[in-house]
Formats: sequence, C-alpha cells, structure tokens
Amino acid sequence: MTTSTSWAQDVITCDLCDKAAQQFCNSCQISLCETCVKKHRDEFKTLAHEIVPFLKRKIQLVFPECREHSGQRCEVNCKKCNEPVCVKCIASGSHKGHDVEELTETHENKIRKIKSDTQEIKANIFPKYQEEDHKIGNTISKTKLKIEDLEKKSKELRKLWHQEVDNIFDKIDSLGQSLGEEYLNALQGYHNKIRNLISEMNETVKLNKKLIDSNNLFEVDKYQSKLNEYQDFPEHVDLKFPFLDLNMENRKELSIEIGGYTATLKEMSQSSLSADVSRLTTGIAKLMDKARVIATIPTTYYPLWGVSCVGEAEAWILGENKTITRIDIHGVVKDTVTTCQYLPDGISVTRGRELIYSDGNSRSVNIVRNGKSETLITTRKGWKPGKLCCTMSGDILVHLFKVRGRQTNNKIIRYQGKNIKQEISNDGQENSFFKDGGCFLFMSENNNGDVCVSDTNDDTLVVVDKTGRVRFRYDGTPSRREKSFDPRGIVTDALSQIIVADFNNNCLHILDQNGQFLRCVDDCGLEEPVGLSVDSKGRLWVGLCDKGDIKVIEYLQNK
Repeated sequence: MTTSTSWAQDVITCDLCDKAAQQFCNSCQISLCETCVKKHRDEFKTLAHEIVPFLKRKIQLVFPECREHSGQRCEVNCKKCNEPVCVKCIASGSHKGHDVEELTETHENKIRKIKSDTQEIKANIFPKYQEEDHKIGNTISKTKLKIEDLEKKSKELRKLWHQEVDNIFDKIDSLGQSLGEEYLNALQGYHNKIRNLISEMNETVKLNKKLIDSNNLFEVDKYQSKLNEYQDFPEHVDLKFPFLDLNMENRKELSIEIGGYTATLKEMSQSSLSADVSRLTTGIAKLMDKARVIATIPTTYYPLWGVSCVGEAEAWILGENKTITRIDIHGVVKDTVTTCQYLPDGISVTRGRELIYSDGNSRSVNIVRNGKSETLITTRKGWKPGKLCCTMSGDILVHLFKVRGRQTNNKIIRYQGKNIKQEISNDGQENSFFKDGGCFLFMSENNNGDVCVSDTNDDTLVVVDKTGRVRFRYDGTPSRREKSFDPRGIVTDALSQIIVADFNNNCLHILDQNGQFLRCVDDCGLEEPVGLSVDSKGRLWVGLCDKGDIKVIEYLQNK
C-alpha cells in the first residue's frame, strides 16, 4: 500500500490535461500525454516543436515567438528597442542595424538583478521595517496608557471643583478624547502603512524567488524592480500628545489647561476653594471694548466667497474658479488644490485639519488627502450640496438644495461619515425652517449643540437645538442698522457667542447663545463681508466679497 502511494505521487501529469505524461516538448518545456501532442502542435502551428520521450527531455530556456515573423522564435534582445527579436528582424526587418545581445545573456542579467534586489530587501530594508513595526507598536501601547492616564487624572481633578464647573470638564474630556484619538489615529495610520509595506515586501520576495527559479524568459523579462520604492522610507508622524496641566497658586487660584483650552477658578473669600466659587472664567474673559484689525490679507480672488481657518495663522479660501488656496496671515500661498470639472460651492476644515469641499454638479462632498481629492459623501439624487461645516464631534453639516421648476427647497443634513445622522428641515408638521430660494445657507454648530444657520433667502438667523426644534430667530432688528439684515458667513466662539456677517450693512452681529444681541463690529472696514471663520487663537477671519481681502480681527479680551 505504501509503495503504491509513493508511486502515485511521482507520476508526472500532462500540462494540458490530467493524464500521465509520456512525451515532452523541449521547445516549449511542457509535459504531454500521447493524446495532447497533436493538440499542442495545432495550438502553436507556426512554431517548430521538438517532441521527445519524457525521459529524454532537455531542461532549457523557452524562447518567445517573434511578433513580426510567424514561426520564428526570438534568439536575441534588441538593445535599442529593449525587446526580444528573431534573426530575420536583425537581418532585414525593423531592427536591422540595431545592437543586440543573446537572450540567454539578457536572462542572466535579469536573474542577477532579481537576486540582488531580493538580497537587499532581506538584508537591509526588511529589518528596518521590522524594527519600525516594533517601535510603533510600543508607541501605540504607551499612547493608549497615556489616554487612560489622562482620563483618570481628569476624574481626580474633577473632585476638587464645584458642580458649577461640570461644563468645563465636559469640554476638557471632549478635547482630550478628540486630540488623543487624532494622535492615536495618526500613529495607527502610520503603523498600518508600515505593516502593509512589510506584507507587500514579503509577497515581492516570494514572487522574486519564483522568478529566480523560472525558465520562462518572458515572465522574467517583465520584472520591474521595486527597490527604490522600498528604500524611500515612509515619513514618521510627528504630533505632540496633549497633556493636562494643573497650576495652583497658594491654594487661591486653580487653573487647568489642555490643547489651548484654559479654565481658571479663583477664591474670592477666605473660605475653601470648594466651598466658595465666586468667579469662573474660561481662558477668554469677555468681549473687547473695541475690536481691532491685526492683519489685512490681499488675495487674487474677486469675488471671495469662502474662508476656512487651519490652526492659528492659515486659512483655505474659495472664489469663482476651480482652485482652492491655502494662505497664511501674511498672504503667502502655502498650498493649492485644483478641483475637477466644476467650481466648488463650499469649503470647511475637519478637526484633523483636512480640507473638504462640495461639488454641486457631481452631488459630492470631497476630502483632500496627500494632495488628491477623494469622494467622502454622495448626496441623494436631486439634492445638491452647498455650504459646509465640520463640527467638534467629527460630523459634517451640509446645506442641500433641490430645484423644482421655479422653486428651490433647502435643508441641512448632518453626516456621520457617509451616513445621514440628522435632517434639519421642518417641524414635523411640514412647516419648513428655511425659506425656499436659490441662495446658499451658511451654518455653524455651537458648543451646546445648537445649529446656527444664516437663511440668506429669508434674511434671518435660525437657531435649531439638538432635538431639531427652532430655539429662536434673529432678523437684525435690535442692531438698528440702516439697511435690511443680510446674513452670510456664521461662526460660534469659545464663549458660545454667535457671530454672523451682515453683507448689506458691512458689519458683524454678535449674539449670545440665547439670541440676545450684544453688539456690532462695524468699525473695521468690512466692505461686503461674506466668508467668516475663527482661528485657534480665537480671532475672526472675515472675507470681503468684491474687494477680495481678508480682515483678521481680534475682538475678545484674553484673561
């Protein structure tokens, strides 16, 4: 029984069927049964075939058939054209007079290159990736411990504070989680890239080993080296992990800071801190008596439709062309993104500082990563995206509009990834929150979850709470302006104040989160303001439509 099994395993089968092979084609290097000899000759009629008994086979290279001369096998490689050719091609064909070399020599050179690349990957490159894999794995483990420690420390500090500061810690926890996740996601993305390259190199080494042992000259000749690609080591992520900083001065003042957010408690009597909290500030105390322009940035966009800040001193800007530009506070162009076929309608920046823009014609919201645009959201048929707003939670608010004859319907959709999380459009009784019309809606999310919308078709500011109910409307009347209220760009700030640009009256209206009018910023040379954004220092970047300038305005008094 054992002998029979061993014999069965040694039987050589025909390469064209499952029968035992008795013959061998030395020219094509394939095993054949008696039945398939004719089939093989008929399939390659133009070529000569040296059919011999299997035991008299010769192991040799398989030379490809000439592309120009049927029935001729290539014997040399044309150096000028870098392709295998036959003798006729050299003697009188299209390769006459070209330098050539024996195909066997070309094959040997390729095999040497494959062996050299494989050795370089195994000996030098692969170990670097393995080492980096180990390092980044340790860093991720430590980062997770830091995130856990951050949460633990936050809970311990919470006990020192009175119930009145719960809102502060809600903000701290949100920022800590958001910044921690951003850091961890960046590390994880880098780790995945390293591991993917390791897997790819393993596969490359396997394929190279097969090519080294292969007799198929054509397959070997197709080999493309990836050595340079692997030698270009991926750039390591360089982010600073957020930390929670505590400062207590003589037990009279307690301050806490994370990611640029600061909160301070002061003891205003001789009693203990926990017993008497008389004053609470959160980094920024109040509105300045008079706002001031700290920079005027000229642009080449006429008109200028959109501004979206990146960090503390840069912003993406949008005009009536296919190019979105990132500039700094000095007006220096830092980056440009050219959109595809149509003009973008709205821009925003994610909490990971990635640019997103809407394309109404393709019904898409796109994200720019590594200089390339990717479709993030495709809206439902008939509905086109307009203005955008990225929220602290990572959701995206999108103004959608639908044209029906002479009527244009408007609504706000909250997307979580590609999925619709909330629709803001009516009160459930088919009473629409927003007036029909062809103008874009501008929006911003406040710290309490309110969605604040500039309904430019109704010249009204509409504020909708987290449950989808209208909290209040503002029509500009309390500001006592000469012209009718014309709201455009809108933002909210660290004090949960609502700031909206008034195109007609060349000013900004500032309201508290409950809709109480506080003041207008009307002495900063704001001619036809449209775009509005807040940088990480709490300064307003105001885009002036026809003039094409951006005014950077300081309006909050730092503690």
